[in-house]
Amino acid sequence: MHYRIVATVRFKKSVLEPQGQAVMLSLQGKGHESVRNIRVGRYIELEIEAKDEAAAMHEAQKMAEEILYNPVMEVCELKAEQIS
Repeated sequence: MHYRIVATVRFKKSVLEPQGQAVMLSLQGKGHESVRNIRVGRYIELEIEAKDEAAAMHEAQKMAEEILYNPVMEVCELKAEQIS
């Protein structure tokens, strides 16, 4: 079976996120003073061939831990959907 895994990677709330701060300051400088916080993350899509969703998620979790994110500074959410 074929699965699409979506990985959303974000900095932990305890980590200062300079890109989000830069975007926020830029928006505030253009008159959007109501913006109080912006966090920027990454969206990663994987397509995996596996016998079932559990196997696909297990494989995706291994890949995420090995290279897709840094667990010291980031969190990673994985979602799976079966595709044709």
